[in-house]
Amino acid sequence: MIRYDFDHFPDRRATESTKWLTYGGDVLPMWVADMDFRSPQPVIDALHQRVEHGVFGYPLGDDHLSEIPGLRELVADRLAKHYQWPVAPEDIIFLPGVITGFDLACHAIAAPTGGVLIQTPVYTPILKAANNTGIVHHEMELTHGVDGKYTVDLDCFRDSITDDTRLFILCNPHNPVGKVFNRQELERMAELCMNQGVVICSDEIHCELIFRGYQHIPIASLDPEIAQNTITLMAPSKTFNLAGLQCSFAVIQNPELRRKFLASRKGLVPWVNLMGLVAAKAAYELGQEWLDQLLAYLEANRDYLAGFVHDELPGIAMAKPEATYLGWLDCRQTGIEGNPYRFFLEQGRIAFNDGCTFGKGGEGFVRLNFGCPRAMLQECLERMKTVLETQIEPIR
Repeated sequence: MIRYDFDHFPDRRATESTKWLTYGGDVLPMWVADMDFRSPQPVIDALHQRVEHGVFGYPLGDDHLSEIPGLRELVADRLAKHYQWPVAPEDIIFLPGVITGFDLACHAIAAPTGGVLIQTPVYTPILKAANNTGIVHHEMELTHGVDGKYTVDLDCFRDSITDDTRLFILCNPHNPVGKVFNRQELERMAELCMNQGVVICSDEIHCELIFRGYQHIPIASLDPEIAQNTITLMAPSKTFNLAGLQCSFAVIQNPELRRKFLASRKGLVPWVNLMGLVAAKAAYELGQEWLDQLLAYLEANRDYLAGFVHDELPGIAMAKPEATYLGWLDCRQTGIEGNPYRFFLEQGRIAFNDGCTFGKGGEGFVRLNFGCPRAMLQECLERMKTVLETQIEPIR
């Protein structure tokens, strides 16, 4: 058994890291959703082995499927094991990222005159999908409860579907609010979509980063009829910290839907990065030990964050994330004048994600990435405490 050290602090400023190089050297980056942990050792070993071969030609595949032998079967076996979801290998399409998947789904299902429905606040590329593809944008806001948790107003959801709505992009587990949708919510949303002829595109990239007490349910696994109406997007990138290798996949069990999706790729998405495919196979085959240890560490980080926010940061509220490594901090009662993202960046030298960039309902929030060594999280929270005490105390 390998014991992984998640307290190790890799120097990422010496790399091409967007997270670490966007801001000044004194700014603590708690924003972009990649983790400050080394990936599983078997993944690193597999990449070393492939590099040592020294030849980097096109990966195996035909005009629509990049793969390495056994990878699709490995993914299908994992879906069956984790979710009791029977998926045939030919239902799996590899992609260079789930963002590509959103846009391809919009092109395939809603273009040129249809619309896409989303739920805000939401991952920014989902918010931008309609504009990227020249289709109509529809949205509804998730309901933010007094306990800080989010629910779906199903009447509002139904009323948000119009005659030109062709696609609904679901984010589950939800980024940025950390919600895991329950079976009843998923069934009802799926039913409403099918009744109105709306295809579901489900972003499930955080599906393996689930905390104890919660269960991820792929919406397509609920029922064969729902599966026939769904494009599911998953990836090893968030789970095993492989985002820079750009490898994800879509699961599309409806042959006609799959044909449309594949047709939208032509001339735009020829194949997937060879190293991403190699890393994906190693991660799914040999990375579970690392993932089990990671989840325990992330849960402890989440609990530390929640406790500190509650005890030491008056005016800030956060519901414990049910999944992901992202905290969604409500700063509206702090007394901060203006944008809290800008306040913490300028006064505390901490870079969060600005809640405004996630759409309606994100105003007054920041998103904090706790996928980092505990010491980094502690430094972030102490900086927040100090700046709130020194800058806001006079007006509280």
